[in-house]
Amino acid sequence: MFQAEQYKGSKEEQYQLLIKQLDALLDGEPDEISNLSNASALLNQFLEDVNWVGFYIWKQDELVLGPFQGLPACVRIPSGRGVCGTAVAEGKTQRIEDVNAFPGHIACDAASQSEIVVPLFKNSKVYGVLDIDSPSVGRFDEVDESSLIEFAKTLEKHL
Repeated sequence: MFQAEQYKGSKEEQYQLLIKQLDALLDGEPDEISNLSNASALLNQFLEDVNWVGFYIWKQDELVLGPFQGLPACVRIPSGRGVCGTAVAEGKTQRIEDVNAFPGHIACDAASQSEIVVPLFKNSKVYGVLDIDSPSVGRFDEVDESSLIEFAKTLEKHL
């Protein structure tokens, strides 16, 4: 049974506990959709000031909506389009301070003001992306970025 944890310590220490929780939560479960679902729920419970947490999965040359927490979202995103498509095309994390200043931003939720997207890999190929939106400009910092990359690498072991 899962219990919500009281996160204490520095932001880095809190993320380390979150990553340990993720690894333990997914240990031994082979179903990818279940693991993505639990990962999005865990992040949504942990992160403050976010309005969407979820995954897009790379299928047949486009990103397709996967498990998430938040309002209904765009279903398909081509490579190179929006923040998620850019993360796939470039194969690297995109941390966007102000989505309204990002050329080609796809506005699924008008409340979103900042976004971070971390690509996921399986067998050295793009698997999809972790996408997190916030209603606040500049919500995500360097600690969020490095910690969410580590979170993604831990998740990749369970895909």
